[in-house]
Amino acid sequence: MTGLELGGEAPDFTLRDQFGQDVTLSSHRGSKAVLLLFYPNAFSGVCTGELAGIRERLDEFMTFDSEVFALSCDPVYSVRAFADAEGLNFPLLSDFWPHGEVSRAYGIFDEGKGTPRRSSYVIDPEGRVAWAVHNANPDGRDLDEHLAQLRALV
Repeated sequence: MTGLELGGEAPDFTLRDQFGQDVTLSSHRGSKAVLLLFYPNAFSGVCTGELAGIRERLDEFMTFDSEVFALSCDPVYSVRAFADAEGLNFPLLSDFWPHGEVSRAYGIFDEGKGTPRRSSYVIDPEGRVAWAVHNANPDGRDLDEHLAQLRALV
């Protein structure tokens, strides 16, 4: 499902968050591990539940040594409305234009649906892919496993 290799360099990107601010993955290189959560659609049931789970445990996921980014192909205005409606106080990034470019770079863009697959990556502080998991779109993520993989690096 993905062409990325564990231990390989994670594709860098700069995307806009729900506030229209640029977020660059490589800006964390040398300092923080990053959890990337690709999700298919804002406001969908499984995605809302997963991101609410992150919100409720945000202090466990985001520390001085780690960061969390959730990415979808929804436009910035949609991710802002989603963040506001659900109280999501961590970066939601828009891979809207060029549509799905980052999702494609990670090998998880679903061409038929125009959305990323439900995939997660832990990027180590040196910018390498340390862990990846891919769930079927109807299947929610195991946040305990995600947290364990992120903590293993920090």
